[in-house]
Amino acid sequence: MSSLAAIPRRVAPGPARAALALLAQRAWLNANLTLGLLLAGALTLFAFTTGGGVDLEPNTWAEVLLVVIAAALFVAAIALRARGPAWGAITVALFAALSACTAVSIAWSVQPDNSWVEANRTASYLAAFAAALLLARLAPARWPAVVSAVAAPATVLSAYALLVKVFPATFDPGDLVGRVKAPFDYWNAVGLAAALGVPGCLWAGSRTGARALRALCVPALSLLLTTIVLSYSRSALLAAIIGTVLWFVLVPLRLRAAATLACGAGGAAILTVWALSTHALTRDGASMTARITAGHGFGIVLVLVLVLATAVGFGAAFATDRLAFSAGTRHRIGTILIVAVALVPAAGLVSLATSSRGPTGEISHVWHRLTNSTEVTGDVPGRLVKLGSSRSRYWSEAMRVGDHALLHGVGAGGYGIARTHYSVDPWIAGHAHSYVAETFADLGLIGIALSLALLVAWGLAAARTLRGIPRTQDHHEAGHDRTVEYAGMATLLCTVIVFGVSSAIDWTWFVPGTAVPALICAGWLAGRGPLHERIRLTRVPLRAIGDRPGPIFAAAGVALLTLLCVWAIWQPLASEDADAAAIAALGAGNGKAAVADAQRAIARDPVAVEPHYDLSAIYSSLGNETAAHAQLVDAIHLQPENPGTWLHLGLYDLQRQQPRRALAVLRKALNLDRSSTQTTAAIAQATAALRAQTSPR
Repeated sequence: MSSLAAIPRRVAPGPARAALALLAQRAWLNANLTLGLLLAGALTLFAFTTGGGVDLEPNTWAEVLLVVIAAALFVAAIALRARGPAWGAITVALFAALSACTAVSIAWSVQPDNSWVEANRTASYLAAFAAALLLARLAPARWPAVVSAVAAPATVLSAYALLVKVFPATFDPGDLVGRVKAPFDYWNAVGLAAALGVPGCLWAGSRTGARALRALCVPALSLLLTTIVLSYSRSALLAAIIGTVLWFVLVPLRLRAAATLACGAGGAAILTVWALSTHALTRDGASMTARITAGHGFGIVLVLVLVLATAVGFGAAFATDRLAFSAGTRHRIGTILIVAVALVPAAGLVSLATSSRGPTGEISHVWHRLTNSTEVTGDVPGRLVKLGSSRSRYWSEAMRVGDHALLHGVGAGGYGIARTHYSVDPWIAGHAHSYVAETFADLGLIGIALSLALLVAWGLAAARTLRGIPRTQDHHEAGHDRTVEYAGMATLLCTVIVFGVSSAIDWTWFVPGTAVPALICAGWLAGRGPLHERIRLTRVPLRAIGDRPGPIFAAAGVALLTLLCVWAIWQPLASEDADAAAIAALGAGNGKAAVADAQRAIARDPVAVEPHYDLSAIYSSLGNETAAHAQLVDAIHLQPENPGTWLHLGLYDLQRQQPRRALAVLRKALNLDRSSTQTTAAIAQATAALRAQTSPR
């Protein structure tokens, strides 16, 4: 309630002043509620629309929207003349440098069309970060809306993920995977989305007043924790544990939060035990009939547990309101909770010391298990307690890719193609499953340096926001505005940490539905500035705008930059649409229109190879084999390090009874991807055809 501090203290005597303060408090709460609902609805819709981040059309629209919103908030900040230091400006500048590096990498990328898409994604992430930073500057008192807007969509997404399990035939009849993966079609992203909501629910469940909200946090936590477990995501589970522990260390509202977490975990325990004991619900390959029966049974249990959790939540809310502990008692209980958390790593150290292998031997054994890429965990619940993972394989390949392009990498999004140059593993991996590993492979030491500088700058900005605020429960219970806001800022920090832990060991930052909420939290922390600082807004009259040309030029520059950015983001989608139109025209028998559409697709995305493949097929269908061959050669010139371009030309030559020419091209493709069974088979076919042509008759 930091905005209440701005209310004059002596506006009227006695009852009048109290009435005015009450009206101001209600207005503050209503404004936060309205903004929170709008943000929560927008983030929920954003997550469902963008899905796993691989569908170009919805993601393009989402990226354009983020850029436009950030530009509008910048213009608003200029118009309202937000006075004071430009908190977070360095972080925005470094983020912009990283975004620019991603875009420039198109010039040397092994797959420049993929780099273009990644440059668009990074620009939209920059826009989300900057928008939150600007919003913190324009409306710093609205921080509760941001905290709520992250926790609420996480709960909705978790509920939907479980609902898919309840009604499999309705929501996802083709899904044969036991792990929850809707709506992102990737279980680790679903687990992370749930983990992002845990700090916000702890904050809401510990607030003074708001009894109904505190009670509803219990069933919400039951949903979130159940989703984390049923995703079988070890990265999400680890991130949730670290975020929760950090929240209890930083936030002085441990009593109510501990009660809320315990009640929510109880409900989650019932749901997870039921689900994990029902094989048709959580094992791969179950028949639709078995899945429907198990899902309906789980649905009944889910409803009963949520009703019970809600009742327990209201009971706990009433009980904690009635209990009045002294400051000393609260301090002692809070200390006990912190000590209990600290005993967990202490127990781990004790187990190391008493291990039969000895401390060093046990550490060596654990490290071997972690780096053993041959140990397969499988999509079973037991993987949550196993150490083996294929991630060491991805990270090792990323290091090899980065070593061969040490300074600038192979281009944004190029890891998936470049790894085939150095690996004979047939397992297809499009991502390195680690932001650090993938950045080193894609952008080299330049990308690592920019990312590290951005992390340090953001860490300093977040520390500046949280520094110097009293954190005792006494201050909070007395309604100390800054301490209340401190709890909210610490919750945002824990949410960012959850995302950071997951991104360090997975590729969930590619999923906009999980990345954007975390970036909003990070941007708000960077832009808020010290909590004792108040940003003053002065609305500029329209008649005075002409007297201030500087802001006008700044706004015009932002508008121009926004148009250029939107144009760049739109081009890959425009190319894809034109390419689809070319295929449709060819199917309709209109060869001339098909050629024109394919050429338009090439013009709109001149570094993409798919339009060249399709234009080659169009020319071939029209009998122009010379032009068809030339398009495949052009594709090789665009992406000479992409084995796919060589494979397409080799297959074309093979189909045209040119085995000698096909062999030369296919061998180049095999050098770039030694694990390709398709290329190996084509080489065998070309060799046999050449032998048949040259053998004496």
